[in-house]
Amino acid sequence: MELFFGWRPAMLLCAVLVTIPITVALAQSALNRAANRTLALLLLVLVGVITPWMIGFAGFYDQWPWLTFLPVALPLFVPPLAYLYAHALMHGRWPPRARLALVPGVVHFMVMFAGFCLPLAMKQDWADASAPWINAAVAIGLVTGFIAALGLLAREFRHYAGWLGDQRSDDARFATRWLARAIAALGLLFAGWAGFELVDLVRPLGYEGLMPLYCGIAAVTVFLAIEGWRHAALPWPAMAQDAPDAPTPPTPPPGGHDWAALGARWQAELRAASVWRESDLTLARAARLVGTNTSYLSRACNEGLGVSFSTLVNRMRAEAVAEAMAEAPAAGLLDLALAAGFASKASFNRAFAERFGTSPSAWRRSLGS
Repeated sequence: MELFFGWRPAMLLCAVLVTIPITVALAQSALNRAANRTLALLLLVLVGVITPWMIGFAGFYDQWPWLTFLPVALPLFVPPLAYLYAHALMHGRWPPRARLALVPGVVHFMVMFAGFCLPLAMKQDWADASAPWINAAVAIGLVTGFIAALGLLAREFRHYAGWLGDQRSDDARFATRWLARAIAALGLLFAGWAGFELVDLVRPLGYEGLMPLYCGIAAVTVFLAIEGWRHAALPWPAMAQDAPDAPTPPTPPPGGHDWAALGARWQAELRAASVWRESDLTLARAARLVGTNTSYLSRACNEGLGVSFSTLVNRMRAEAVAEAMAEAPAAGLLDLALAAGFASKASFNRAFAERFGTSPSAWRRSLGS
């Protein structure tokens, strides 16, 4: 039988050709090494998952039957690697005992490799006998892994976004939106993948019936590769690397601290020092400037003023831009925003609208009228 390269293998091949060079580049990246190498491994696994479908539609298995059980499609690695990538971005490393999550994938690889090493005369008989229970075990493992990974991802992301807002005034520049989009894309992939796997267990869909699933896997693979590479060099603050506190202030009075009063006082000190103009201002630096530690300053912001540290600083920046608009009506908005400490136009627009309830351009028009 001759090989046939129709639209199905061509589509999957395009995804592979886009992903492989990015995977190599991510594996060699010096920045965010743990996260980028984990993403490279995840992309390699996803390429392996679509490979049997790509070569199967082209007729490889008919031309070379010994390719049966080729141990490249190992989907049980996908859920743990997706979680480990996000964790490595947020913490700078894998969690303790993370390798245990990869055990199901390793077992699946060993089963496939054992089948691949069988003599050709035995392969088809073993495939017919083992396929039902292997497919069932993989489907159950995938659904379980997807649920666990998504739950952990959502919890970790909420924790990280809150921590970043409390620690940094420029939290928006670290593109937590990339993580949110990646988690959403993985959620859609996991939901569709689990659905196809469960349906295929009850009513086998065959090569053509499963093609939409593998097109979806290929699309998500390309998305993760391109966007992951775009964000590969961002200096993600790691929760495991908090800056040391300043010396602890004196023991609080018997009635406890008045966090509202402390928050108002420290806010006034930060405003007077114009420290908010520093685009990379951190909670640790602000705490040293006002003579306290990060825990006290964070509580004064959150409990006393009802806002995160990031929101507090960006409000002061937005107020400074509003004042500058009145004093210099012809000045460019972006120039004013950068001078006030904003790291990007998007973060400026968002903070200004939150503080004044309108966009910067609308505010300027109202000043003119």
